[in-house]
Amino acid sequence: MKTFMYFPMLIYLVSILAGCKAHKNMNTTRNTKWDVRNTSHRDIIVPPPLKPGDTVMIVAPAGYVSNRNGYIERADSLLRAWHLVPVHGPNLFARHYSFAGTDAQRLADLQAALDDPSVKAIWAARGGYGTVRILDSIDWSGFEKHPKWLIGFSDITVLLNALYVNGYASIHGIMPISLAHPNPKRKPALITLKNLMFGKQLRFRIPADSANIQGEGEGELIGGNLSMLVSLLGSPQQLDTRGKILFLEDVDEYPYVYDRLLYALARAGYFDHLAGLLVGDFSAKKQNEPFGENIRQMILKHTQGKGYPVVFGFPAGHVVKNYALPFGKRARVKVTTRKVTIRY
Repeated sequence: MKTFMYFPMLIYLVSILAGCKAHKNMNTTRNTKWDVRNTSHRDIIVPPPLKPGDTVMIVAPAGYVSNRNGYIERADSLLRAWHLVPVHGPNLFARHYSFAGTDAQRLADLQAALDDPSVKAIWAARGGYGTVRILDSIDWSGFEKHPKWLIGFSDITVLLNALYVNGYASIHGIMPISLAHPNPKRKPALITLKNLMFGKQLRFRIPADSANIQGEGEGELIGGNLSMLVSLLGSPQQLDTRGKILFLEDVDEYPYVYDRLLYALARAGYFDHLAGLLVGDFSAKKQNEPFGENIRQMILKHTQGKGYPVVFGFPAGHVVKNYALPFGKRARVKVTTRKVTIRY
């Protein structure tokens, strides 16, 4: 009789234990994809510096690669001059409408580069659009075993942010497509990229802009393309900007679009508790009717009185110089009336 009375309780306990085991197994499966933000109380993992003989794989996660101007060959030659070994993703020159192959092809190349321990750095061939379409399908478990530098900017911002929110540094820097037209003014972009890839420290000193907000700040460097950052709001790759140095840039939008994008970040709290703000290049399309504000005025209305330094005209983004930036590493910014000093 007593055994019969306790039998329902026994079934209940067994069901709880089974549920706990199933929950544990589910979490283990989900760990292969990064879908939970954890940006506080953890150290950033910086990939090992490259050394002569290391392999760099060029892949195209976004727009299609047209080698009409020979920029892939130039990128290969550059890497060889740095005593590195260039290799190409199998689908590097594939094309599917405006994309570098289908989503499956682009994902396969990026996944192969992430998984291969012999690949020490991944260089995105170009931006454009398309990386976000494959972001949620990436398995990062191989990368976690063998962290490596991932390099790019513009649309590649979504990958740089995915790395950062999960504790890894990356490089916001020049891509092979920028080598389509040789330009001696591009030398700083190449030198800073090489120095970061090989583990050297960077220090920038640039003239002060009259619109700058003076002060000093220190924090992890984060950010990227404004449009991409807004597209990531509400996702696992949304940034926690508190105590960080935020970098922003964008290209070829109408002034009202920039205003709308900046308001989106402001309403999400991006400008409230920064340690500093670096503003890169923002080229704008002309409107039929004057908008009434330029990019400096748009940004200042969100940042004035917040107590952190703001730097305008930082040479990075869709510009020829495009200084390489070590996202995830700590940066110290000092802004005076005469100059801006930034150390990483």
